[in-house]
Amino acid sequence: MNQADLNLAVTLRHELHAHPELSGQETWTKARLMDFLQEHTKLELHDRGNWFYALYRGRGVGKIAFRADLDALPMEETCELPYRSQCPGVAHKCGHDGHSAALALLGLTLERTGADRDVYLIFQPAEEVGAGGEACAALLKEEHIGEVYAFHNMPGYPLHTVALRKGTMNCASKGVAYRFEGVSTHASTPELGRNPAQAVARIVGALPGLTRQEDHRGLVMATVVQIAVGEPAFGISAYRGALLLTLRAQYQEELDVLSQQVTDLARQAAEEDGLTLTIEEQDVFPETANHPAGVERVEKAAQALGLPVVEMAEPMRGSEDFGWYLRQAEGAMFLLGDGEDHPPLHRTDFDFPDALLGTACALFQKLI
Repeated sequence: MNQADLNLAVTLRHELHAHPELSGQETWTKARLMDFLQEHTKLELHDRGNWFYALYRGRGVGKIAFRADLDALPMEETCELPYRSQCPGVAHKCGHDGHSAALALLGLTLERTGADRDVYLIFQPAEEVGAGGEACAALLKEEHIGEVYAFHNMPGYPLHTVALRKGTMNCASKGVAYRFEGVSTHASTPELGRNPAQAVARIVGALPGLTRQEDHRGLVMATVVQIAVGEPAFGISAYRGALLLTLRAQYQEELDVLSQQVTDLARQAAEEDGLTLTIEEQDVFPETANHPAGVERVEKAAQALGLPVVEMAEPMRGSEDFGWYLRQAEGAMFLLGDGEDHPPLHRTDFDFPDALLGTACALFQKLI
């Protein structure tokens, strides 16, 4: 890449940061990225509704894809930046503005340098809630793309350090809401009603036994995120209750087993206490499982650029819907260090380091 291209990418990143959009609402972000690539490159742009991809047609045989995510978080901006968020209550506090700008920089670079194979740049919405990856990943099968890669910036690692691992890179997870409906009655006659409090309590009490580490091959977690039973009215026995859990596991099959076990408990408790039960799942993320060959290619690319490489002993607990892509094609998700003292992800004072834009683009070039 050259300095002029890098300057354009930095300016683009700042524009994206100033105009953050929540998951599923990335209309301005998508349009700005498409306009940017149309203005500065001759890449083919393919509009797929709430997402798009850019295609560089290479001179040789083979296809490779890279993915960037577009969405921001429902958080306030506290950084005093000239490009601070102009959208109250929404901010880029995970670095997706940097991911998108880095992929756009690759587009600029391809325009000048070319490539020996077809390169697909996928700009995906709604990663934060796990709603965008599956539909975009279908492109890999549709276009017979054999390789796919993505990166995430990560505080805590030295700047420009590449961190990755074979196998599980990000845990699988899902949010599950169990909602119980009983029968209301006066608080003085609870025997005449059906109260869900004991059903909810039995499920919560069973969770430690279902997630014991010694019973599983990898990490397994069930985190209570909300319990809501009854109303603040002392004359009414509770008759509605909700238990919201985040279920998480290193391996997809162990998440599936845990989810079924908790659901069976909820159904049994509802039947025993005469309650109706509804179950809702959201924020569903598959296991992101890196392919060994993909990891080896990233390592070689990093070494060729003189970048330090760290082999992670444990997977990221946080989930990533890039797992959908790795079900369709060989590849890997890797991390780029933001700096050891950089503010953590999802904190109000976080900002993506512009210095990583060139590093990410150079790694993409080596992988091509």
